[in-house]
Amino acid sequence: MAKKQFYAVRAGYKTGIYQTWAACQQQINGYSGAQYKGFMTRTEAEAYLHGQARPTKSGQTVRTSPKVSAAKESEITVYTDGGNRNTGNVQGGQVRSTDKSAWAYQIQTADEQLTGTGGEWGATNNRMEIMALLQALDRLTKLNKTTATILVIMDSKYVLDAIQKGWLTSWRQHGWRRAKGELINAELWQALYQQLQPFKHLDFKWVKGHANTSGNNAVDQLLNTTMDQMKAGQPIPVQNATAKLAPTRPLTMSRGIYLQRRPHKQRLSRQRHRCQLMTNKNNSQ
Repeated sequence: MAKKQFYAVRAGYKTGIYQTWAACQQQINGYSGAQYKGFMTRTEAEAYLHGQARPTKSGQTVRTSPKVSAAKESEITVYTDGGNRNTGNVQGGQVRSTDKSAWAYQIQTADEQLTGTGGEWGATNNRMEIMALLQALDRLTKLNKTTATILVIMDSKYVLDAIQKGWLTSWRQHGWRRAKGELINAELWQALYQQLQPFKHLDFKWVKGHANTSGNNAVDQLLNTTMDQMKAGQPIPVQNATAKLAPTRPLTMSRGIYLQRRPHKQRLSRQRHRCQLMTNKNNSQ
């Protein structure tokens, strides 16, 4: 078997491509959640490192779709959202220091619904989108859910592309700077990179903003409620909540078939009808 010439470290003390196993080991030994792999060519190693494409036998590059599991296949579904009353993304320009901004998440497990929300003054939409995911992952970590199968649903291409297109890895390699200069929200991106490492089965799904689903509606309402409650000069506490989900309503059996119980008003109407029939029958006698 040919000896592998290139080792890509996707998660380690220092990510990158190394030409010896010994050099690779220095970056992964003792690192929690290390990700690495050996390849015969640098092209293959770079594709693995950035997670954006896979090389074919002909040497061409084929784009691959990020893995996304359907919500029904996941043990946990997470919705995140961030917003600003000015809907801007330029701090000091479109977004003023007096503008209200907020984030929110909803975590749905088999028997619980957990929510969290908080706010800032003068923060951009993008900053709030990162905060929403950061806070959700932090809570999942504290609940020891890092090995669960989790689907995160969001409407932020800004956050999703950074994760799925390898931008986080690239920024980290450049000292949390973009190739063209300063990285906005660098401290949050660093925190997000670290927060993602322990999760074993974390998938993402993008939806249009204000998609009409219960989860999206819930987080949108949460962050708007937070902004409504914000008062100048007063602290903005993070609000976390946990609610037990009600069990499925029991079914009643009639003639060997399980049927849902009739609504209360419908049952009363039928009872009145029977009474009227009995009254008419007695009068006719």
